[in-house]
Amino acid sequence: MSTRDDDILDFDFLEEGATAESQARNRGSGSGPQGPSDGGPRRPQVRLKSGWTPLLRLVGLIAFAILVVVLLVVWAQGCASDREREAYDDYMTDLKAVGDESATIGNDLGELLTTPGLQQTELETQLAGLIQRQQLGVENANDLDPPGPVRNAHEHAIDALRFRVGGMQGLLDTFVATKTSDDRNEAGERLAAQAQRLTTSDVVWNDLFRIPATAELKDRDITGVAVPASIFVENADLYTTRSMTQTWQRIHGASTGGTPTGIHGNGIESVTVQPAGQQLSTDTETTIQSSTDLAFEVAVTNSGDFQEVGVKVTLTIPKAEGPIVKNGTIDLIEPGETQTVTFRDFPDPPFGEQVTVKVDVLPVTGEANTSNNSAEYPVIFSLS
Repeated sequence: MSTRDDDILDFDFLEEGATAESQARNRGSGSGPQGPSDGGPRRPQVRLKSGWTPLLRLVGLIAFAILVVVLLVVWAQGCASDREREAYDDYMTDLKAVGDESATIGNDLGELLTTPGLQQTELETQLAGLIQRQQLGVENANDLDPPGPVRNAHEHAIDALRFRVGGMQGLLDTFVATKTSDDRNEAGERLAAQAQRLTTSDVVWNDLFRIPATAELKDRDITGVAVPASIFVENADLYTTRSMTQTWQRIHGASTGGTPTGIHGNGIESVTVQPAGQQLSTDTETTIQSSTDLAFEVAVTNSGDFQEVGVKVTLTIPKAEGPIVKNGTIDLIEPGETQTVTFRDFPDPPFGEQVTVKVDVLPVTGEANTSNNSAEYPVIFSLS
């Protein structure tokens, strides 16, 4: 083989000094063209660098490149996760506004149906307004763009809102269709049948929207995003057949005019102090231990033959700086039924002296006997 210098293989990671020194020794050894004295061919010489620094640099560069790639992947995944969470949060926030407005409409409907002295024309006007507001809620929900995985649940939320429109429209149509009727039982049954759509709407919203949407967020490990509730019917007793029959009769009677006939009235059944469970007496003094949980439960019984609505109850505790006065309302109470009003959050009552707790139930229209509408209870408030 040729003894030219390019016979020596020189890589960028070889030590140039060592290679040159080897070549010099070979030239000065006296060997002929055939190579070393053993007569064999001269082999190309490869010598590694004596130091590890270049190799470590190469390893470091590779590790750094891998780290950069990993960080880029993690960053991209984080950005995607943030965008996903933001999409769900925006959607749930928008739907919550729709659901909250619908719940307000449900509350307004309950207040309308329990308005004392409500007449047919006023009922029709206000109920039509509630229907328009709820229909707008359906349209607003339709305009939302939910993330794909909850699109089916979103459709069920819209179904719930449509049930509310249909239920109120059914109530309005029934009130109109029966306003000249004399059959209160038939009217009550028809009204209750329409009202079932309202109670059903709450089940649909919760079971077919809220529960599956919450599960979807959990499966995707999305936290901090609340799936909204929307409760249209706060008091299901208002929409029973019995209650709707009484409601129809009350509105029908107010619309036809005249003085209420039959027995109307409410009476105080009892007053109980909580959390001790002490029942107050009008004859015997009761010692009451004051606490942050102090509450008075006033039980009122409808002693008449008719449904009463908007029953006002007042509790008064005398005090030198000015009396403590609490007001409450019973939305609806059926004949023979007892409802309870609870009064809480009392400032410091007068301690160590006998005072009289007074309870008053405002008489309803047509109530003749008001002797049981007011009662006074001697008490002493104690700190221990």
